[in-house]
Amino acid sequence: MIQVFFLVELAVMGTVGLLNLVLGFMGRLPSLWSLGAESLAALTLIGQVAVTIFLLASGQSSKASIFEFFGYLIVALFMVVGAAFWSVVERTKYSTLVLGIVPLVVAVMLARMSQLWLG
Repeated sequence: MIQVFFLVELAVMGTVGLLNLVLGFMGRLPSLWSLGAESLAALTLIGQVAVTIFLLASGQSSKASIFEFFGYLIVALFMVVGAAFWSVVERTKYSTLVLGIVPLVVAVMLARMSQLWLG
């Protein structure tokens, strides 16, 4: 896991989470802003999948179980995509709050993934 990319992901997840929480507490329904920010979070996770596959192909490996690392990564991606899908299906202010909570949870998962990779 590249440290700079990890820090960028943390910044994106924190920003997306706070933006959607503010929009949710203001009573806003999911909109292009909230879903666009969530798609940015999903794109960073897809980028993490690509970077991890590249690092593994080049001979690097995590200090802990690579299966646990990929488990965290896939679950994090499913959480972001699932929250976006749910907010489209159920358009309430609570779904905007979920769009804000999920990236913050994913940021914690990214911190654990960094621990797994670096040891």
